[in-house]
Amino acid sequence: MNTVTLQTHHTYVALIELNRPEAKNAISIQLLEELRGKIEEVKTTRARALVIIGTGDAFCSGADLKERKSMSDIEVKKFLKDINICFSELANLPIPTIAAINGFAFGGGLEMALSCDIRYASESAQMGLTETKLGIIPGAGGTQRLSRIVGESTAKEWIFSGRKLSGKEAMARGLVSQVFESDHLRESSLALAREISESAPIAVSAAKKAIDRGMELPIESALEWERLCYFETIGTKDRIEALQAFAEKRKPNFKGE
Repeated sequence: MNTVTLQTHHTYVALIELNRPEAKNAISIQLLEELRGKIEEVKTTRARALVIIGTGDAFCSGADLKERKSMSDIEVKKFLKDINICFSELANLPIPTIAAINGFAFGGGLEMALSCDIRYASESAQMGLTETKLGIIPGAGGTQRLSRIVGESTAKEWIFSGRKLSGKEAMARGLVSQVFESDHLRESSLALAREISESAPIAVSAAKKAIDRGMELPIESALEWERLCYFETIGTKDRIEALQAFAEKRKPNFKGE
């Protein structure tokens, strides 16, 4: 049975669904391999935005601790390397990514969400980097990505304490963008992805690249990097289409060219 599925919505929206509801979508070796395969598959599609969600009442509860218990130290280190590679590939997708946190998102589950560009959550969501309660630390990017999103002090507060947060608490501190009723999260996330997909895809990709890289640079270097990313859009057919559509008072038809 597949533990990860990939679907297409509204022509240009990809939906990855984690499908181990009996294990709260915990990350097993199989799920990790399939997730990485689906991320690679997204690159071959026409997708302009990606949503990731979990089946059942969990987004992803973290690493499969039952499976982890039987692993040797060498196997644990390999798993850690593989999950880092997978989440980096997710973070480095050229299209925007949205984590729809529909329930539990602990440890590696939250680290997966942190690898996405945008996080939406349900009112029933609970999330946290709880690794210090298990005698370890976040090892799939959590210590680095969380601090860049919510700031160093807040990241330390949450990671040191292993605190679990509600969706509303996470939104108040900037970890998630919006909180929805559980029944509305999926469609709200897909609606945002569809809205993004209606923008010029080359421009969206350039904007993502400008933001991601610019965050790591001093302001003057970041502004120069923004200009370089802007230049990537100047010669595109989509830019000309946008100008023509504006003149003709119609919606532009962007083709990613």
